[in-house]
Amino acid sequence: MQPRRAGERLTGMKHQLIAEVVLVVLVAACGSGSGASDVAFAADVTRASASPAAATTAATAINAFGLELLGRVGTSGGNVVVSPASVALALAMARAGAGGATAAQMDNVLHGVGADGLNALDQALAARNGTFTDAAGVGLPVTLQIANAPFAQRGLALLPAYLDTLAADFGAGVRLVDYQADPEAARQTINAWVKTQTDGRIPQLLGTGTVTPATRLALVNAIYLKASWATAFPADATQPAPFTRADGSTVSVATMSLSTSLQYAAGPGWRAVELPYVGGSLALTVIVPDDLATFEAGLTEQGLAQVTSALAPREVDLSLPKFSIETATSLAAALTALGMPLAFDPDQADFSGITTQQRLFISDVIHQADIAVDEKGTEAAAASAVVMAGTAAPAERVTLRVDRPFLFALRDLPTGAILFLGRVADPS
Repeated sequence: MQPRRAGERLTGMKHQLIAEVVLVVLVAACGSGSGASDVAFAADVTRASASPAAATTAATAINAFGLELLGRVGTSGGNVVVSPASVALALAMARAGAGGATAAQMDNVLHGVGADGLNALDQALAARNGTFTDAAGVGLPVTLQIANAPFAQRGLALLPAYLDTLAADFGAGVRLVDYQADPEAARQTINAWVKTQTDGRIPQLLGTGTVTPATRLALVNAIYLKASWATAFPADATQPAPFTRADGSTVSVATMSLSTSLQYAAGPGWRAVELPYVGGSLALTVIVPDDLATFEAGLTEQGLAQVTSALAPREVDLSLPKFSIETATSLAAALTALGMPLAFDPDQADFSGITTQQRLFISDVIHQADIAVDEKGTEAAAASAVVMAGTAAPAERVTLRVDRPFLFALRDLPTGAILFLGRVADPS
């Protein structure tokens, strides 16, 4: 995958989209800068080669991190969506310049995923783009774009080795702004880049006051996804249906219906179904537990892998509510609680691998995710194909009505990486 340039615009499509952006802001405790410019520069280093095995290993680490993050972000029990891949990529750009105990804590929280593994995963995901034929024989595009962009204070001397890592493992060059002289202009520059990379889906990631004269470096990742179902839900089959919330109350929601062969599994206290997107590499896994709070509290990466590995072809009569949710939050408290407080400590953070000119620490991690699911396409879903033996008796058709709170995971099937992960407590 070639490094993306400021101003690159992602091509839109008429079906469903998912957009996700993560920002890590590193600020200096003291120091000075000069000038104001939007000039970009990059190390003269080509993108590092990567192996499929490294991508799969990175995906396992990201999934474990994502499930732990979901438990910290979604503590209210309401709707929530996060992108484990995007958060990990943004943090990994900071980790590339961390040292000592700061690096060790970040490695622990990220389950050891490194820049090389994320580079491999990024390049694997780039291959998911293309035009594919759906069940009706119609050619439909899949768009999955990932972009990384560091925005640095003009005059801040970034170390050559760090610039090499940004170019080789993240495909990123540095954009120069002047936080000291005009933090508002810097904020608008970053937001404009995000808006472009998400095709307008996230017009303002950073709110007023989030960028200050003390800011020195913003490490930004954007993921933009649009994909159509391999088999679309018939639009005329969508009808209002009751959905029971966790407290027992009910709400009427627009509910889609589809009868077809899907990957399906059931276990103690849960049932799951997987909806593939065109191309067969991406899918949405929906898990419907009897008790969502209990199931989610005990869900680990290994547990999720057991669910997805149990999926097998069945004739399914599926009812699934349409939903559109978004999450915008600071992750500083969650990441501190997960085990990386040193990165946020102005006196103890060690990011000496980024610059020796000033001491840097992470002042905030701002995360925004957006997902929508309708008859034509969707976002978070997991898929694993299991072919039954030809001599087995035909399985009975199953009916799955997703009429109570559920989890979803939009996964890349070849690597298993979770791109979007969330909970739907109330689709209304």
